[in-house]
Amino acid sequence: MRDVAVIGVGMTNFGKFLDTPIKELGRMATWDAIKDAGVSPKDIEIAYVGNACLGVITGQAMVLGQIILKEVGIRGIPITNVENACASGSSAFREAWMAVASGMYDVALAVGAEKLYAGDTRLSTKALAAGTEIEYEANLGLTMPGHWALRAKRFMEKYGTTREQLAKVSVKNHKNGCSNPRSQYKKECTIEEVLNSRMIADPLTMLSCNPLGDGAAAAVLASKEAAAKCTTNPVWVAASALTSGSYDLDREISRNQLEEVAGRQAFEMAGIGPEDLNLAEVHDCFTIAEFMRVEGLGLVPEGEYGNWMDEGWSEIGGKLAVNPSGGLLAKGHPVGATGVAQVAEVVWHLRGEAGKRQVPGAKVGLAHCSGGGVASDTPACCVHILKK
Repeated sequence: MRDVAVIGVGMTNFGKFLDTPIKELGRMATWDAIKDAGVSPKDIEIAYVGNACLGVITGQAMVLGQIILKEVGIRGIPITNVENACASGSSAFREAWMAVASGMYDVALAVGAEKLYAGDTRLSTKALAAGTEIEYEANLGLTMPGHWALRAKRFMEKYGTTREQLAKVSVKNHKNGCSNPRSQYKKECTIEEVLNSRMIADPLTMLSCNPLGDGAAAAVLASKEAAAKCTTNPVWVAASALTSGSYDLDREISRNQLEEVAGRQAFEMAGIGPEDLNLAEVHDCFTIAEFMRVEGLGLVPEGEYGNWMDEGWSEIGGKLAVNPSGGLLAKGHPVGATGVAQVAEVVWHLRGEAGKRQVPGAKVGLAHCSGGGVASDTPACCVHILKK
């Protein structure tokens, strides 16, 4: 496998853009990534485009990548559309990495794009429910908030985690989002505001849940030789792992085994440990998800993230900055775009370009994206480790 660098990234603002077509959001992110990389659209040899929900919401399916990329002038090359729940964008990034690492291509493009706002929340809810086993879960009323509320109850019972500790995740991430110009929400909140916001699925309140969102992100990847022609500040892909669930009905729902596996694979591939990370972008679709995932990935000892929250160790400037972008809770979660946006965030920190939210001295970062629900398990988990 060859060394692969990220030489350019781009991202739109995340938010509510009812009048902006998804092809325009994808075009803006892609063009920004191409300009950042210092390449031409004609230099892109292969592309992967992640999206999860558009087919259900609008009926547009199958060829979204070709539609987006024709707007940039990228035509006549292999373009593959990737659908993998919340991990759609990160899976597209992994495919682009593999294409270059294998030696078949020198320059590849990964794009993630999504429009969840449809003017009818029922359509958005139906699209998100498609990330479950419809027959046995969504059709019986097990929504994602309900799914994670059950996990939260079990986690709290097992580890003694309090509602206040869960709320601190939202407080931290909304604070970080205020320093991110692309974040959907730029307003701080207090523990009391989180706890007193509208109940969605006990113990998860409205401010414990990520919002709907529209947006896109893109990344240009290149071989070592191709990167040397474009940049003096490459960010290297040290590891990429993708796993699926075990679907064991007797498993402990306070843990995600697929994330333990993905984390272990990624650290082994990178030849480092969690202690070497400076920042981690973790899929915090709900406050409890950040707890479960930082522990499941091995970033924090089992049952200890509540103490980390109390001590401020996951804040920017702490032991390990978790979701300095604002995470899904504040930055937003246009599902297909999230995984590539996480990579872009890590790249900006490693290049020292993250502005007011910059993690001091960042040299190694992790991007994690999981998604969907099958048999009360998570069907897709992608982990990337990037380094200077």
